[in-house]
Amino acid sequence: MAPSAMTRWTRSLSEARPVPYWLDDPTRPRPEPALTGAETCDLLIVGGGYSGLWTALIAKERDPGRDVVLVEGREVGWAASGRNGGFCAASLTHGLANGLARWPDEIHKLQELGARNLDEIEEAVARHSLDCDFERTGEIDVATETYQAWELKDRYEEMERRGLADGVEYLDADAVREQVDSPTFLAGLYDRRGVALVHPAKLAWGLKRACLRLGVRIHEHTPALTLKPYGAGMAVRTPYGEVRARRVALGTNVFPNLVRRVRSYTIPVYDYALMTEPLTADQLASVGWKNRQGLGDSANRFHYFRLSPDNRILWGGYDAIYPYGGRVRAEYDDRPETYAKLAGHFFTCFPQLEGVRFTHAWGGAIDTCSRFSAFFGTAHQERVAYAAGYTGLGVGATRFGAEVMLDLLAGERTERTELQMVRRKPLPFPPEPFAWTGIALTKWSLARADAHAGRRNLWLRTMDRLGLGFDS
Repeated sequence: MAPSAMTRWTRSLSEARPVPYWLDDPTRPRPEPALTGAETCDLLIVGGGYSGLWTALIAKERDPGRDVVLVEGREVGWAASGRNGGFCAASLTHGLANGLARWPDEIHKLQELGARNLDEIEEAVARHSLDCDFERTGEIDVATETYQAWELKDRYEEMERRGLADGVEYLDADAVREQVDSPTFLAGLYDRRGVALVHPAKLAWGLKRACLRLGVRIHEHTPALTLKPYGAGMAVRTPYGEVRARRVALGTNVFPNLVRRVRSYTIPVYDYALMTEPLTADQLASVGWKNRQGLGDSANRFHYFRLSPDNRILWGGYDAIYPYGGRVRAEYDDRPETYAKLAGHFFTCFPQLEGVRFTHAWGGAIDTCSRFSAFFGTAHQERVAYAAGYTGLGVGATRFGAEVMLDLLAGERTERTELQMVRRKPLPFPPEPFAWTGIALTKWSLARADAHAGRRNLWLRTMDRLGLGFDS
């Protein structure tokens, strides 16, 4: 990047605040009081992100008399659930291609369950009056290189052959630029019904309010410190007290799991995003985007982007940063070198928006697993259930994960618990220094593939055969 271009593009960041746009809201709810003393309940949920909130809500909907407690170490929605792009996808498998590669025999069932899950999210938004700016606008995967356009065409034809193309349309260069105008767009795959856009923090806050209305007891600023058997149930110790519960659901995702053997299955990957100031009517008209779809490009190091309700553009992705040792630390949430890179990419995609300023720049950790989609399990004689590893696609899939955890805790055999995806786990990540070395080599190889028409080198092909991956 030429120095003059760098100066011009980074100037757009001069007033960007290093805080998540979605959480920068004076109307955010006040935190519930921390737990002090001892409590008992039927079901204890650890974690106040989407996983925990959906689990609490569905548990009360299934059995209104069930006594449910939720504890959150900070505040509801403050981590990944309040920092993401707000893409609420039907896919449970991190996209159809990943699902086909891993569970080809179950793909139709997985697609059906995912579509049903998204419908049920939309119904829950209406039923509980969740004020989260829910828009079922769909998503376009765009090609910005010629080989990507051919790959999208091949993917669409395979979907047609397998009977999986309902609601999906292939767009050539003219058609995709009619939807959203960028000189870099060469083709697109438009999924009209499979993705909704939400205000992610408002979704978490709305779920919190709905849970409280149904009688869930929520304690914020209450980290869970230990998990141990207690009689026929479990006990979780917190800084100022303890909860004894018949059953426990763990929705801690990127943070260290209270079941120690689960920890090697996930690593934290830091993702970053920018938010522009609201576009003027003329600026918005120069881009088009009349149908307000979410977008993502087709590179290995991809970008995701969308409009907010007040016509800002969120622009995120590309860099996926793994800190040595897998540590989750607040200082990793801010990365100016990535913000500068993203700003340059933004104006390359939308040169007609030169002069637009960014108001917010932020990052956060994603719970990444080697198969890119969630895994599930139980511990302590099935008194504890967990779900983790959503790898950046958890806005919608966490609701499905909540249902799986509740099924497992109830000891029920359901269409969900019979899935290979639920019964089998991904390969764990190796210990350091092997994890960092392997991830660094994978990132280098992915960048090389992007620069060489998508051709995957021997390392990536070997990782594909082993079912291992690295993604955000």
